[in-house]
Amino acid sequence: MQFDHTLPVNNPDCPDLPILTRRGLWHGLWQRVEHPELFLPGLVSAEIISRTPTLITRRLTFGEGENAAEIIDRVSFAEEAWISFTTDPTPDHPGGSLTITLEENETTPLSLNFAYRTTLDASGEAAPYAAYIKAAYRDSDLETLAVIRSLLLEAGM
Repeated sequence: MQFDHTLPVNNPDCPDLPILTRRGLWHGLWQRVEHPELFLPGLVSAEIISRTPTLITRRLTFGEGENAAEIIDRVSFAEEAWISFTTDPTPDHPGGSLTITLEENETTPLSLNFAYRTTLDASGEAAPYAAYIKAAYRDSDLETLAVIRSLLLEAGM
């Protein structure tokens, strides 16, 4: 399944919300790398396994005991441009990727594009399930933006 959608960052119809800058937005997105527990419900632990200037490998553990699921993901990025999270399929996880791109130009105000690529077959009998997953992704992305906004307000950015 492939799913893309774009969320505006600053809403002129909501003057009570502080305007986020590209730099501040990137800082908030980076918190998703360094502190994923703030963004991922059910995450019990996160460990950075390796780090290079352009790639971070992490071990993420969801749940505890017999129900725990461990995922290894790789985070690649171009500072203030895009960030990509990639996982390989495992018995507990279907694998896939999420790339978040900061978009902004003369005609497009600052926004985030979320592009999902998964191994889920979204056709036939799986179509209703795929629609549910897409809605969950969108809700999660709205929550990501809300968490970023909250973190930046706390930091005075």
